[in-house]
Amino acid sequence: MNESGAAPTDRLLDLFHGVRLTPTQRRIAHCLVQHAGAAAYLSAAEVAELAGVSQPSVTRFAMALGHDGYPALRRRLRELTTGAADPADAGNALQRAVRAELGNLDRLATQLADAGRIAEVGKLLAASRPLPVLGLRAAAPLAAYFAYFAAKVHPDVRVLDDGGSLLADRLEQAAAAGATALLAFVLPRYPRETLDALREARDAGLTVVAITDSPVSPAIDHAEVVLPAAVGTDLVFDLHTAPMTLAMVVLQAICDATPAETQARLEAFESSAARRQLFLG
Repeated sequence: MNESGAAPTDRLLDLFHGVRLTPTQRRIAHCLVQHAGAAAYLSAAEVAELAGVSQPSVTRFAMALGHDGYPALRRRLRELTTGAADPADAGNALQRAVRAELGNLDRLATQLADAGRIAEVGKLLAASRPLPVLGLRAAAPLAAYFAYFAAKVHPDVRVLDDGGSLLADRLEQAAAAGATALLAFVLPRYPRETLDALREARDAGLTVVAITDSPVSPAIDHAEVVLPAAVGTDLVFDLHTAPMTLAMVVLQAICDATPAETQARLEAFESSAARRQLFLG
């Protein structure tokens, strides 16, 4: 898909790709992505207020992207967000929302060209015994879905889908039992307790792998490995098609990291399922 045909959020993300940003600058970048439709028409003061930073920080952000100031960046944002119409824009609102998910999946497929990186993630997570999987609020169903299948090939998967004071206890218990890594789903609207849990996990010595919606998500400050997969935003509630797909890709990498053990566990499960007549087909 060419620049004019890409979705506005994708074009903005391309603008930040490969640029080393400070945490404050990532907050600004994330703010622009979240307000992609209006970003090109906001003043530096408005961007600063939305991102919760100072106006000079917005100017420095523009310069970090290679512009001589915010007005030049805003002109570039207008070029990026007012391109030619995309064929995916045809149809009614529901059709456009579904077609936008095709774009999110296509972008994810492009990211997966570096298969070696995902393979390393699979080895990291496969070696963690137990393997804690964190997902709070909207991310809880993704954590449960991943864990349901992961438990068939990994001996000890622990779902952490409740916040509160006990969450830190469960993270420490997992680390004490031998866990070396945590898989976390960090999705909008980024619950504060999720980010607190990531800090607790790192304090407990766990390597954090985060599946999140954007390379400028708040998760980047709390995870050693960040795997982005865009969230659909065209309906009242977010669509998690790409993050769910990425979760299954990560699970495939775990299986590939321990093929003999995976095969043995799958065969044992199928034997047990047949004995208990769990399924009709």
